[in-house]
Amino acid sequence: MKQEKIGNILQMQRGYDLPTSQMREGNIPVVGSNGIVGYHDTSKCIVPTITIGRSGSAGKIHMYESPTWVHNTALYITDFKGNSPKYLYYLLQLLHLESLCGSSVIPSLNRNVVYPMTINFHESRVEQDVIADLLAKIDSKIALNREINRNLEAMSRLLYDYWFVQFDFPDENGKPYKSSGGKMVWNKRLKRDIPENWEVENLADAAEIYNGATPSTAIESNYGGDIVWITPKDLSDQQCKFVYYGSRNISQQGYDSCSTHMLPSRSLLMSSRAPIGLLSISEVPLCTNQGFKSLVPKEGYDVYYFYYVINRQLPKIEQLGTGTTFKEVSREDLMRFPILRIPHRIQQEWLLRVERMAERQFKGVLESDKLKNKRDELLPLLMNGQVSVMPT
Repeated sequence: MKQEKIGNILQMQRGYDLPTSQMREGNIPVVGSNGIVGYHDTSKCIVPTITIGRSGSAGKIHMYESPTWVHNTALYITDFKGNSPKYLYYLLQLLHLESLCGSSVIPSLNRNVVYPMTINFHESRVEQDVIADLLAKIDSKIALNREINRNLEAMSRLLYDYWFVQFDFPDENGKPYKSSGGKMVWNKRLKRDIPENWEVENLADAAEIYNGATPSTAIESNYGGDIVWITPKDLSDQQCKFVYYGSRNISQQGYDSCSTHMLPSRSLLMSSRAPIGLLSISEVPLCTNQGFKSLVPKEGYDVYYFYYVINRQLPKIEQLGTGTTFKEVSREDLMRFPILRIPHRIQQEWLLRVERMAERQFKGVLESDKLKNKRDELLPLLMNGQVSVMPT
């Protein structure tokens, strides 16, 4: 290994301007600082493409194995100088390039600031490939888990729509209810037909609804405890149907000092402002800050039903938001929101199916989190030569 300047091991340049109005229909991803921003019929890059956010999500690094059009919000590598592209992709992640973007309102990254940076570097292409392959295998498993979870989620949504939107749940003979001639009646409140003898009630009849709160940040002892405390940013960062940890826990003192509520596992968390509509299911007892309205199912209801009802009705829920600085949905408005009461037999059959898929999804989340932690531990050790890998 040796110390080397970034400018000696790769070359990069700014991407190309392409307004949305000039994108032509095609299947070439247009990639910016934070990923894919559209599609076009022409590529402008080398393959594989490694991009570094230049503005917006400045410093964020992506890699694409197929042709792309690199947008001018990103830099991209134009010459790997004989080095392994995947090795450089992982190497760049150690640099924390976002810290070089300055303090302007819109952070921006200049390649000339990156080039003089010095970093530990494996000169051997064989060593580069071995390191990159090991890290890539971990990322491939994480990606596979993500794809499996996407498929399971698509199946769960389809099942919800089939049973509770199209009303083709299995009748007593196992046939699809509406398609087999099941009787439907007009409901004035929902302004649509629903199955005969089904009821509509307020969300408050089906769930306890709680506000969250934030302990005083001026008192250091309010934080650092073992009570999981969630903010909307946690849901935004984790981008997951389930949540079981937060970026910052609170202490018992912090919990006692504010009006937040301890929620049991299998509660539904919904961000109610800035933004409205981030959803997640709690997998451990936890509490939230004031940016949430949380639902604890009453007897006869399950959290998965709430998850899909709320998700599908988000446009209507967002319309309940009021406020000048930012919109917020109030607990009182949410309590009055209409919800279908599902007959017990159908509810149990639905839960049996969807719960199996949810359990598989959460196992995938746990495995991926462990893999991410392992990758993040290995990355600096491998790149700094503290751990070596033998070629297979």
